[in-house]
Amino acid sequence: MSWIKEGELNLLEKLSANVIKAGPMPKHVAFIMDGNRRFARKKHVQRQEGHMQGFNKLAETLRWCLHLSIPEVTVYAFSIENFKRAKDEVDGLMELAKQKFYKLLEERENLEKHGVCIRVLGDLTMLPQDLQQLIAKAVVATRAHNKCFLNVCFAYTSRHEIANAIREMAWGVEQGIIKSSDVSETLLSECLYSNNSPNPDLLIRTSGEVRLSDFLLWQTSHSCLVFQSVLWPEYSFWNLCEAVLQYQFNYRSIQKARDLHREEQARQQVEEDRACVGELLQHHGNGKPAEAQRRQEALSHYTVCREERIQDFLKALKHKRDSFFSELSSQAALA
Repeated sequence: MSWIKEGELNLLEKLSANVIKAGPMPKHVAFIMDGNRRFARKKHVQRQEGHMQGFNKLAETLRWCLHLSIPEVTVYAFSIENFKRAKDEVDGLMELAKQKFYKLLEERENLEKHGVCIRVLGDLTMLPQDLQQLIAKAVVATRAHNKCFLNVCFAYTSRHEIANAIREMAWGVEQGIIKSSDVSETLLSECLYSNNSPNPDLLIRTSGEVRLSDFLLWQTSHSCLVFQSVLWPEYSFWNLCEAVLQYQFNYRSIQKARDLHREEQARQQVEEDRACVGELLQHHGNGKPAEAQRRQEALSHYTVCREERIQDFLKALKHKRDSFFSELSSQAALA
């Protein structure tokens, strides 16, 4: 099965898609693809077959998203917690991942035609070396594509991602690129694995479980969450339409919450900048209060310098991450 299943919607699906697209559409949808093992038990087949059917459903779902003009999809493919499962199941999932990334590399022309950029988010160092190299080749091969994006969360949990973001900021401070006073909520967001993506508008979990299982906890704080009882391998176009309609129904409240959060972030940043400038002026002015004009000039200068430091840090971080994938991809070419 290809990563993106070719084919048109049927007449009823096309008509429904056109009606739905008349309303506000999510630009980024995240999926917790739950229910593969329960599907296997239900159909009396091996668990590996359930996981295979789950991948096939992903390919079909990506096709629906393309037809619904949803340009970005993030999927929870393998949690760090999944390493605790039985060894044969974990080994089977690793082997399935290898097969699918081999397939992806064979389908580069198709991915280029659709402009699909593949990103893999997670701690790849936890994976077998040959799988790391395959993933890196896929990421590097599709890096320049920019029409639609598939983010595959593999060896991932949100808490691990947030902890890693904190380590990245600490690295920036240690390297002297940024100051400890530059650390903020906004900068932490830029240090997450998902920093190249907007936060999901809609998060869907299948199988009837009503929890996030440590998935995109930071990014979905103002997303529409939809929990559906259908098992992932049995997911349908109509299930996706139902979820999008729930997003549209809640669109105004979601946008209002996001706007308020952005305003609060901006206000907090201004207050923190003023506090830093006040301390600096007091330190250099022998404790005398600075006049308003001098204070405003100092604030403007401080803000510009902080933004320059942050941009330099983000460039260094991007280079560090790009180099990691490029080096792994080169190793695969030499193997």
